[in-house]
Amino acid sequence: MLTENLTEREKSILRYVIHQFILTANPVGSRNLSKKYNIGISPATVRNIMSDLEESGFLGHPHTSAGRVPTDIGYRYYVNSLMDSPKLSQTEVNFIESQLEQVNVETNEILKITSTLLSNLTNQLAYVSYPKFGNAILERLQLVEVSSSRLLVVITIISGMIRTITLEINSGFDRKSIKTIERLLNERLAGLTFTSIRETFSERVKNISDTDLKPVIRVFLDSISEIFTDVKSNEDSIITGAKNLLSHPEFSDVKKFSSIIELVEDKDIIIHMMDEKTSLNLGQVSVTIGSESNDEKLNDYSIIVKDYNIGQVAGSIGIIGPKRMRYSHSIAAVVQMAEILSKIFSK
Repeated sequence: MLTENLTEREKSILRYVIHQFILTANPVGSRNLSKKYNIGISPATVRNIMSDLEESGFLGHPHTSAGRVPTDIGYRYYVNSLMDSPKLSQTEVNFIESQLEQVNVETNEILKITSTLLSNLTNQLAYVSYPKFGNAILERLQLVEVSSSRLLVVITIISGMIRTITLEINSGFDRKSIKTIERLLNERLAGLTFTSIRETFSERVKNISDTDLKPVIRVFLDSISEIFTDVKSNEDSIITGAKNLLSHPEFSDVKKFSSIIELVEDKDIIIHMMDEKTSLNLGQVSVTIGSESNDEKLNDYSIIVKDYNIGQVAGSIGIIGPKRMRYSHSIAAVVQMAEILSKIFSK
């Protein structure tokens, strides 16, 4: 039976089975399905249809139960063809926007709150990556004296986003020198991408000969890759909501509980999958179900991810949770959060 040749009755039964399984986490029986959804056909007919769906790979049959559960193929067909159109309620949208409008423009705070909101909204593990700044264009750079040996570098990119980093200056400096360096750096770097700045910085500052400026310039030279980094390490991704996964009945046994802990501790698995799916589906939401990830550690999970954009800068946001999830609501939540992030950072 080809997926495109499912009859309307088969589609209906598959949809009911998945809805019921998402709701209860228990294998679904034909009699229970007939009663609950008032399908209009006998339990025996429902049972025969479920048997056909199992034979075709859409449903599975746990050894310990007479009921059926969706397979990865069944979930995929549901997501592609059967689920309701993804949409959040206006109340949810208003709440999200009100929470994010209250934060300042510091990227770190916005992304932390976004990740927490998404994990709470979906009851899943949420992931947000920091924007990748390789193509970001520097608008201006400010140097703020924190102490006699520390400088705060405030970097503003064309889209309005702000990043900060603190530098240690062992040789000391005076306020006049700092203002001179700030002016020189803005003259030579503003309008360039982060990648270009990293690659050409030494050439652009080599003719700065003032002895008073050299200690600070030397620190910039030594730290240029860190100051204008693309932001790609796992420390630059936020993952929240691990406790949400523990609340799902799928992970009540010790073995699966351990798999959650292992997954959360090994952030690289999540980051790699999220980044890969984002890069392959720019501008679109990506849904990966169980074995589609080609990683055994993720066989029990589904991943929903989308990119968000701030001019030339992009990051990704998504969730990971058991395959038995409310796909329509979860997809809507991820898409909405990505759109709101893009909107906030583009103000």
